[in-house]
Amino acid sequence: MTLELRLNHAFPDFRLEVDLVLPGGLTCLFGRSGSGKTTIVNAVAGLLRPDGAEIRLDGVPLQDLPPHRREVGYVFQDARLFPHMTVAENLTYAARIRRRPVEDFDRIIGLLGIGSLLPRRPGTLSGGERQRVAIGRALLSRPRLLLMDEPLAALDEARKAEILPYIEALRDETGLPVLYVSHSLPEVARLATTIVVLEAGKVAAFGPAADILSDPQTAPHLGLRDAGAVLTARIEAQEPDGLTRLMTVAGPIWLPRLEGIPGREVRVRIAAQDVILSRARPEGLSALNILPGTISALHEGQGPGVLVRLDLGGVFLLARLTRRSALALELAPGLQVHAVLKSVAVAQADVGGAAAQG
Repeated sequence: MTLELRLNHAFPDFRLEVDLVLPGGLTCLFGRSGSGKTTIVNAVAGLLRPDGAEIRLDGVPLQDLPPHRREVGYVFQDARLFPHMTVAENLTYAARIRRRPVEDFDRIIGLLGIGSLLPRRPGTLSGGERQRVAIGRALLSRPRLLLMDEPLAALDEARKAEILPYIEALRDETGLPVLYVSHSLPEVARLATTIVVLEAGKVAAFGPAADILSDPQTAPHLGLRDAGAVLTARIEAQEPDGLTRLMTVAGPIWLPRLEGIPGREVRVRIAAQDVILSRARPEGLSALNILPGTISALHEGQGPGVLVRLDLGGVFLLARLTRRSALALELAPGLQVHAVLKSVAVAQADVGGAAAQG
């Protein structure tokens, strides 16, 4: 799937101007509130007519089609379920309106784990359950593209943790391309295969998620406080002391117990502020995770901090340290160093199912 977007639209304080060709997978539109994210998905859905638009899905122009003929599903921030209908009736609404058989019903119900909810009404569901039903309703409309506009923004952390694995399953098991809006960097890091960073209606960065997240040049656009890279790892063993041993391209790391059997691939977000660098391999530390790598880039901000990009052998890690520390260590591109990671610094919410990048 390719989605070609050429949009321009004037707002009182800025102009949206994007020219993108998006691949399949899950593409995240990331940026501050008011940067143009929702405008883009509404233009694709046909809910907004921009001043200028060329929208093509696999070469088929959509900009002149009415919303119901664009073959896109839309999951809003609030579930927008029909309160007088049961879950089953909400799920089959599109098929009944279009007078066609419901396809893949059992598969979608199983994928989202909502079989037990079918006889209930939306008012009796939790926020996470309502969003899963909303996703199911969108999928059962048989879309060629799924739009998701901050679907987790209204949920508390417990409900987010509940629904994230289902969105990962949607990304990995359906093959359906997803255009996903968020301003939560940890959420983006866990889900995205491609990232588009928007600032005041312009594209500030665009590319595979692993590249964007580990690039020191894009970190100021993403937010330095949340800056961090994503490593793909494989579960090697569940240790008897409650830790899970993972294997990365640079060597093993240990994290508090993760769900999964040996062989399962996961992606782990490691915050730049939780990485310590050492010129020599450190000894006598309590930290278990020490990975060797080579500095590939440094980026100095306007403050006292420096972001260091570390090449672990084709995958990258970010470290955030002070300029004073960087000068004391004489850090420079090409220098071999060791990254020290605290096991307890990686939260369970920062570990998710792996997905192909690109």
